[in-house]
Amino acid sequence: LNRIKASGLKLRFCTNETQATREKFVKKLQGMGFDISVAEVTAPAPAACRILKERSLRPHLLVHNDLVPEFAEIDKANPNCVVIGDAAENFTYANLNEAFRVLIGMEKPVLISLGRGRYYKETDGLKLDVGAYMKALEYACDVQAEVVGKPAKTFFESALAEMGVSPQQAIMIGDDIVNDVGGAQRCGMRALQVRTGKYRPCDENHPHVKPDAYVNNLAEAVDMILQQL
Repeated sequence: LNRIKASGLKLRFCTNETQATREKFVKKLQGMGFDISVAEVTAPAPAACRILKERSLRPHLLVHNDLVPEFAEIDKANPNCVVIGDAAENFTYANLNEAFRVLIGMEKPVLISLGRGRYYKETDGLKLDVGAYMKALEYACDVQAEVVGKPAKTFFESALAEMGVSPQQAIMIGDDIVNDVGGAQRCGMRALQVRTGKYRPCDENHPHVKPDAYVNNLAEAVDMILQQL
């Protein structure tokens, strides 16, 4: 990261992290030695809050407890939509059923999902992500979720707007073949797939998404980008 910043390139961290506020997320990364600030992070919850305010929506939240502070300024009384994030242990039958009841009781159900990832990798293995539960609510309520976060085009576009660059001037580096690489490419960006994190060898035979290049790790991606300057 220091090499990228020293080169004068603009940098944005596009995350689908919805288990913690940006402040907490950044503090964790800083503790690991990463030079990163909240202003450099594009995350789903603030993007969802903008939508909620613009459309006068009052959410029923099915999110991780640690994410709730991001919605502090949003009216949540008498909900007229459901917002779902990676709720982890909060994904109980009772909580899912409560969200289902809110949606099914609406004339025109509105479901906003903070991402559509299928799974992610933690130190103790792979974990189901928000997309699996989003699909359950879509199916039960015959509704199509509005996705905020990767791979939504508007999410990548907001990161580009914050940096003041066009898609053609930007490169996405990620470990998720669909949400990182596919999402960025659909937006007109180039994308590198790292063979770390949730990457699996079968990603290299993906039927729809072909990264612009594969790299073994982030350092190799930085080398490749800096060589092209």
